[in-house]
Amino acid sequence: MGRKGTMIEKEINSDFLHETMTLKLYEPESFSPLYKYHICIMQDGDDYYQMGRIATLSDRLHEAQEITNTVFVGIHYQDKYDRREKYHPSGKQNAAYVKFLVNEVVPLLDSEIPTYHMGKSRTLMGDSLAGTLAFMTALKYPNTFGKVIMQSPLVNEEVLETADNAKDIHLIDIYHTIGTEETGVDTTADGKVDFLTPNRKLQRRLQEKGASYTYYELEEGQHTWKYWQKDMKRVLTSMFGG
Repeated sequence: MGRKGTMIEKEINSDFLHETMTLKLYEPESFSPLYKYHICIMQDGDDYYQMGRIATLSDRLHEAQEITNTVFVGIHYQDKYDRREKYHPSGKQNAAYVKFLVNEVVPLLDSEIPTYHMGKSRTLMGDSLAGTLAFMTALKYPNTFGKVIMQSPLVNEEVLETADNAKDIHLIDIYHTIGTEETGVDTTADGKVDFLTPNRKLQRRLQEKGASYTYYELEEGQHTWKYWQKDMKRVLTSMFGG
């Protein structure tokens, strides 16, 4: 069965990253310039489309009117090393990548799609390091990105400190999951890392700060798409439910 929506590719010759970046936009079947749309920007974009089955879910949930009008936007990486440089808080291209999102991606989407031009109508979504990138970017630009979805993010001391010092965290709606088995996750640069313990620390701090916050621990969940995909319907209906 074919997709009902429409996939469109847009390219940005980024002045910040000095490379051509491809955006894959998935518009629902009912897309019309007469309506306004929420935007969900997904780092690890190809993974979200292929393993997260976002296009299929978008079709199903729009048709059932379980989510409001939403356009999904996927941005992918070259390889695992490029991904780390862009997404990790200490990555060499991290600052440039954030500027790319704020100053190049958002203006393009606002010009191509009838949007609300409001932070609450823009979501950043990501798994693992991409979730970290989504969270850290929204904390820095809460008026640009008003929603964050982070699935099993890498949480280190810099992330915890940034959360502690965030003054406008009340402007952001946050959806956060971690698997109960994520205690020895293989990483590109740091070997095996315990993701569960620092994610629980982040959860306590966000709740103490009174953030608009949804948190789930996925029972027996591991650091794989098998578990992130299983949660995807709840992710989308929680954050985009009409």
